[in-house]
This record gives sequence, C-alpha cells and structure tokens, in this order.
Amino acid sequence: MASTHDTDQAAERMRPALPLDVLLVDDEETIRVTLADDLAEAGHRVASLADGDAALAALAQNVYDVVITDLRMPGADGLEVLKAARERSERTEVILITAHGTIESAVDAMRLGAFHYVLKPFMNDEILLLLARISRVRKLEEQNRSLSADLGRIEGFESVVGTSPAMVEVLKVVRTVAPTDASILIEGESGTGKEVIARAIHRNSQRRHGPFVALSCAALPESLLEAELFGHERGAFTDARKERHGRFELANGGTLFLDDVDDLSMPVQVKLLRALQERTIERVGGEKPVPVDIRVVTATKSSLTELMEQGKFREDLYYRLNVVPLHLPPLRERSEDVPLLVRHFVERFAPGARFEVPSDVMDALCLHPWPGNVRELENAVERAIAMAGDSTVLRREHLLLPSARFRNATELRGLGTLKELVANAEKEHIVRVLKTTGNHKAQAAELLGISRKNLWEKMKDYGIEG
Repeated sequence: MASTHDTDQAAERMRPALPLDVLLVDDEETIRVTLADDLAEAGHRVASLADGDAALAALAQNVYDVVITDLRMPGADGLEVLKAARERSERTEVILITAHGTIESAVDAMRLGAFHYVLKPFMNDEILLLLARISRVRKLEEQNRSLSADLGRIEGFESVVGTSPAMVEVLKVVRTVAPTDASILIEGESGTGKEVIARAIHRNSQRRHGPFVALSCAALPESLLEAELFGHERGAFTDARKERHGRFELANGGTLFLDDVDDLSMPVQVKLLRALQERTIERVGGEKPVPVDIRVVTATKSSLTELMEQGKFREDLYYRLNVVPLHLPPLRERSEDVPLLVRHFVERFAPGARFEVPSDVMDALCLHPWPGNVRELENAVERAIAMAGDSTVLRREHLLLPSARFRNATELRGLGTLKELVANAEKEHIVRVLKTTGNHKAQAAELLGISRKNLWEKMKDYGIEG
C-alpha cells in the first residue's frame, strides 16, 4: 500500500506548471468522460469530442496546446487528426491512444510528429504525467522568452540601427565599456543619434536600474544652466521659492548625459570639473556639499581638441570627460544603413502597415548626403507616411524635398551601381582623413570610428598606399 508521502509525490508529478488547452477525442464515452474530468480537476481546460470529423472542425477554428486522440474512431482517424493538429500549429503536442497497438501505427504516429503513443487499457495518471511534462516544458519556454526579452532590454540596442562597419565598431566599444563606470565622450554631428547611444550605454551598465537623466547644455542660457545642473536653495535668487534638485542629484545612482558640452561657458566648466573630481555638488545659494553617485556620459558636436587649442575648453575637463572616446559617424558615411533605418522608422510611425519604398527611391536616399543625419531621415520618413494617404508606396518627393544644393547628389544615371558609389566615397574619405592626420594610422582610425585593423584592411582592399 502506498504511503501518504508516495501519494503526495505522485500528485506533485502530475500537477501542471501551466494549465493547458486540451482537445480530447475518443468515441468511447467512459474514457472520454472520466479522462476529461481528471484533466479538468488537474487544472487543464478541456474540450471533448466523440469523432474525428468533429475534431477536424474544432482544429480549423482553434489552436490547442495538446490533442489527445483515439487512433480508430468514426470519421477521420487519429493520424488524420494528428496531421491537422500539427499543420495548424507546430507547437501543438499530440498524444495517440489506441487498443490496436501495432509497430506500423506507432512508427507512423511518431514520424508525423506525435508526442507520445499510449496503449489501451491505460491509467489516467499516465496521461496526466505526460501533460505535466509538456506543461513544464512550456513553462521553461515562457521563462526563456521572458529572460531573452529582459536581456534585450538590458542590452538596450533596440533603438540602435546599423550594420555598417562604422556602427559595428561603435557597438563593440559600447558593449565593452558600458559595464564599467568610465566616463565616455561621444563625438558626432547633430542628429547622428548621440543620445540613443548614451541610453544604450546606460541600459548596458550596472546602473541600468537607476535613472537616466539627459540635459542639452546648448538649450539653456548660462544664467540658468548652473542651477539646472546643480539645483538651488530656497531664496538663492528671485523666484527661488523652494529648494530644487539639479540634474546631478536627479541622476544619483544612475547616468547623467550632458549633450553639447562644447557650448559650456568657462565658469560652468570650472564647476563641472570640480563636481566630477570631488563627486559632490553645491546647490546655487548653498554652502553644504551634496555627495552624488553618478556615471557621466557627454557628447559634443564640435572637436573639443580644437576648442582647447582656441582656449575655449579646459584641458583638464577634456581629459576628465574623454576617458573613453566614441566617434559616431554621420549618416553619409554609413549609407548602407539607410534602408535599415527607413524600415525602422516605418515600423515606429506606422506599426503593422506595409509601406514600400521603390528601389530607385531607396538608391536616391542612400546617395543623399543627409546634412541633418539620422534625425533628418527620421523626419523624412514620418513626413512621407503622413503624405501617403491611401497609398502603400512612400514617394520620392515626400522623402526628399527639392534642394538645389543636393540635387546632383541623388542623380544616378551614368554613376555606376550603388555599391560602387559607396565604395568610391569610402575610399575618398579614408584618403582625405589619412592626409589630414599626416598618414597617422591610429589617429585616422579614431576619426573614422573604426579599429586600426579595420583601417588596414580597407586600405588594402582599396589599394591605398600606406
């Protein structure tokens, strides 16, 4: 006689991790009724039918997690039900039961994708154990999908679009340095997506559960910028009716992203340097230092080294910010990413819609210099979708507004294939950068946003003398 402990263990093995939707098909009423009752008692949702034709009709209308079917019964037989279930959904598991067990039918059933093959007479517990096993697998699959989604959110690259060599190099650096607390300086033209990269760094970091606070240093006059960064005490100036925390304090435990640091005035640069060195700030009108625990990511649209040479940017602050430099290339230097970006923006502005861009229009988009970079392309796609009306085709005149300045840039006739044009443009740019740096490979690679190895490979491919 089984002990209470053994009985509890058996019940535990039959308990499903997740309730399943089950279709039970058998012409024997005793089996159908008792097994359906036991399955329902275990927590599964059960639909029971007495013949194969009814089962085929049910499968045409619904998707089940599990189908339990007799092999021989009126109407369609069990193998036909098996085929229909698997055609409806490959995730549907099928358990065949029969009193006419033969090697041939077992082989056919397994070949067609049956999960298991059970001979009559059987104990209902045998079926319950099979469903518990399927349920546990489904539970693990759900957990795996959830974990993958969480990892995707942690990695945070869903908004970073690009497979060009330049972007691959950017993402390699981001993945490497993001888990650290090193300060990162992102250099790139306006509209290249510097904040998108900064957010990806944050979501890849150990601070991802903390706040991400962004501030454009060009958006505020100097008189307000200091208070915006460091906060102010009550009565510090006119209208300061209450204490206010600045961006440094709001970012505590997370990441502070300062865009357009090239626009900082010298007095604010001094206070920013002190805050970064001491990891404390003083509110405007305050005397008490306030400790802050932050990671600082900054961005500039201008060369800080040139600003240093002109005496407009502090050298000590530059080295404090530029622990890890990151160059974000303009869109004209990664034109192969344009189709990916267009698709990305279409999905953002018209989710589920099936907009198309004709190939000649896409070629024109790839050749366009995009002075406003990714932001300009984003606006162009949004405008084209808004102007499309009932059409599913995005038109050239909506994507590329007439411009005498760039008219010749998108003229295709007589200029060769897109691949040739992109290669020629890349070669010319590499030659120009090498000339600018006096053939200094490390500096050239940094300006190009690629590794030295990648630069050597490109020089070899293009026959550039080194």
